[in-house]
Amino acid sequence: MHSLRPLAGAVLTAVLLTGYAAAPATASVQESAAVSLTSAAARPGNGKVLYDRISGGEGVLKIKNGTAKDGVVTLVKGKKKAFSLYVRAKSTASFKQVDDGTYTVYFTTGYRFSSSKRKFTKSASYQRFNDRLKFTTTATQSTIWTLTLNPVKGGNARTSGVNPKDFPA
Repeated sequence: MHSLRPLAGAVLTAVLLTGYAAAPATASVQESAAVSLTSAAARPGNGKVLYDRISGGEGVLKIKNGTAKDGVVTLVKGKKKAFSLYVRAKSTASFKQVDDGTYTVYFTTGYRFSSSKRKFTKSASYQRFNDRLKFTTTATQSTIWTLTLNPVKGGNARTSGVNPKDFPA
């Protein structure tokens, strides 16, 4: 089971509810060391925004990738891709300024990401979270979600496999 948890202040809750915070929380971005300079140049940096059509909101999405593979998380609003974020293996990254709305979350993991093809070229898997994320902002609060790409004991989110042809690249 994967983890889908809202962040309320600095406390993770164990139920699937929209979390609010009075101010956006800060999140650390960790980078894993590259094996060689060649692979470091071809591999996107942790937290690299690969696509962005939603900046401007107050929402925050924090992604923890506890797998041995790099990942790309993509949010889709309605039928349109909103943004994609690269998260290296064993790292955490955040996307701030998510617009209000409800999003479907897709993610792919693998090795050897091709920026031109917008996909992993080795050992790729494609999934989506079954529950959608809702971001809401008021005068004093905004939503902060934390997603974990690896199975977590006590996690409250289910995922489904996605045909690579249906993945929003």
